[in-house]
Amino acid sequence: MVDVLENKRAATRFRVLVEIAERQPAVSQGEIADAVGVTSQAVSEYIRELVDDGLVEKEGRSRYRVTKEGVDWVFQSATDVRRFADHVTDDVLGSVQEDAAIATADLAEGETVTLSLSDGLLHADPGGGDATGVTTTSAAEGEVVGVTGFEGVIDLDPGHVSVIQVPPVRSGPVENIDDIAAACADVPIVTAAGVESVVALRDAGIEPTTHFAAGEVAADAASRGLDAVVVATQDTVGRATDALRDASVDYDVTQ
Repeated sequence: MVDVLENKRAATRFRVLVEIAERQPAVSQGEIADAVGVTSQAVSEYIRELVDDGLVEKEGRSRYRVTKEGVDWVFQSATDVRRFADHVTDDVLGSVQEDAAIATADLAEGETVTLSLSDGLLHADPGGGDATGVTTTSAAEGEVVGVTGFEGVIDLDPGHVSVIQVPPVRSGPVENIDDIAAACADVPIVTAAGVESVVALRDAGIEPTTHFAAGEVAADAASRGLDAVVVATQDTVGRATDALRDASVDYDVTQ
């Protein structure tokens, strides 16, 4: 167990030292007491102990400064707390996290299943594989099943996003309708940014998947292994590509 989490006194000592570091050199014991949730008398006792231990030095009445040793102790304690928090979130909570998947066959609760992505959705198959989980519910084929206890990595090839620019209304009609139709053929996700893009897609015989958050939707699809097309006006293409770049998605831009 991390030292500052072993007992209340160790945790309070850590918090008092942090408050001194934040407020130094003029330190109000009353303010520290309010921040930490103890009495001013208790703060005075903690400060006296910190001075005796060489973690804080007194410079005058109500004036204190954290020593190099004190800074090192705070830094090490904070690092230990961070590691403990990472252990809780990654190892403890991660192992009990539950997600939903589509059952590819009849499954019983407590069954080990292989996890895979198909059409961007998580699927649970009977038996073990490279990426596994344990069902928390029973489900018939095609129904939703709860899965936890994830192990391994799902084999996934990220999708690619093609961004096609169209001119804004003030610049004239869209002339690359055939190119848009060809680029969108057999692509599962097509998004539009701007009214001009929606109309251009409809002229190409394609109804966009969405015309909201075009870049973000395409990026999410690509992260789940689906190819996508974003049709965007020259005014909005920057926002779409920013979303793709932030998500580290592979994309190209054509006009």
